[in-house]
Amino acid sequence: MSSLLKSSPDIPTLADLLDRLGGVSADRVRYYPLPGTATVADVIEVHAREKRLYELVDGVLVEKPMGYWESVLAIAIASALRDFVTPRKLGKVSGESGMMQLVPDLLRMPDVAFVSTARLPKDSDDAAPVMAPDLAVEVLSKSNTNREIERKRREYFAAGTRLAWIVDRVARTVEVYTSPEKPDVILTEGQTLTGGDVLPGFTLELRTLFAELEE
Repeated sequence: MSSLLKSSPDIPTLADLLDRLGGVSADRVRYYPLPGTATVADVIEVHAREKRLYELVDGVLVEKPMGYWESVLAIAIASALRDFVTPRKLGKVSGESGMMQLVPDLLRMPDVAFVSTARLPKDSDDAAPVMAPDLAVEVLSKSNTNREIERKRREYFAAGTRLAWIVDRVARTVEVYTSPEKPDVILTEGQTLTGGDVLPGFTLELRTLFAELEE
C-alpha cells in the first residue's frame, strides 16, 4: 500500500503548510492520513473511532480546538437560538460537532450554526452534507489564530453564509460580520446581540450570555 503526499510549489515545507492553514500549531495537524491526501470519509472515520474532531482543509485534517468554557458559551448560544428557531420552524441549529462541507471537500464545524429550512438538504442523512450555514458562530479558543479565523470567515461567506459571530470569552465581546473583511460592530458585555436580517426578532443579552462563565 502506498500513499503519496500531494505536492505544490506553493507549499514546499511544513512551515508553508501551517502558514497556509492560518498559522495553526503543528500539533493540531494530523500526519496520517498524510497532509494533502485526507478526505471527508477520514474525518468521519477518525471521529467515530477516536471521538476527536477534525476539519478538512486542503486535504489536511486540522484538529478543532474546543475548551470547556468555550463549549459552555457555545451551548448557551445554541440553546437561545434553538428556543427562537424551533417554534417558528425556521430551520435547524447545530453544535460544535456539526459537520458541513461548505463546498465539496472543504469541511468545517462551526461551534454553533443556523441553517434555514430552504438550505437544508432534502432526503439526506449524510454525516457531512454539502451546505453553508446562514449563521456561523465561532467561539475563540486559545489555539485559534487570527488568520485561521479570518480564513474561516472568508470560506463561510464565499459559500453563502450571511451572518457570522466571533465570540471572545476573554474580552467578553462578540464581533458581528455580514461580510468577511471587517466587523459591522463589536458588541461588549452590556449590549444586546441580534439576529439581523437572518433571524429578525432574535435577541440575546450578552451580560446574560457571559454570566455563564461565572463560578
